[in-house]
Amino acid sequence: MDGFRLGYLPPGVGDLDSDFASEWEDVSFATRVWERQVEDGHRVDLRVHVLRGERLGTLAELRDFLAEHHERDPVTWALTEFQHVEALGLIGAAEAFWLDRPGVAVNVLVDSERFAPDALWAIVQSISAASTFRPKA
Repeated sequence: MDGFRLGYLPPGVGDLDSDFASEWEDVSFATRVWERQVEDGHRVDLRVHVLRGERLGTLAELRDFLAEHHERDPVTWALTEFQHVEALGLIGAAEAFWLDRPGVAVNVLVDSERFAPDALWAIVQSISAASTFRPKA
């Protein structure tokens, strides 16, 4: 997916997946969404965004951008630092993001009503740059 591979999907994630491309505030998004059919339509279980843009030069800039994009209050947004391969990222109960390199970031969002934080963690740790992807033995 736009230079990245996802190696793990949690059990029960919807089997309907769609890819989208969009742009917001000079940042391009390559998005994959997994959803499932429910009684009154569809429900999104998982979203993975690969973001590309010059304004994403630091983790702080990425956080500010995502706070605005996802309409989060930057003061009350509960996030904890974590290490993703060689990059520092931020993770909450239902979302994680990191700057793979200046100008390129990954953002993962799960439905927190369906998936516990450990499922988010497993998804995040399974994502790798396509050139460094190594399947599990």
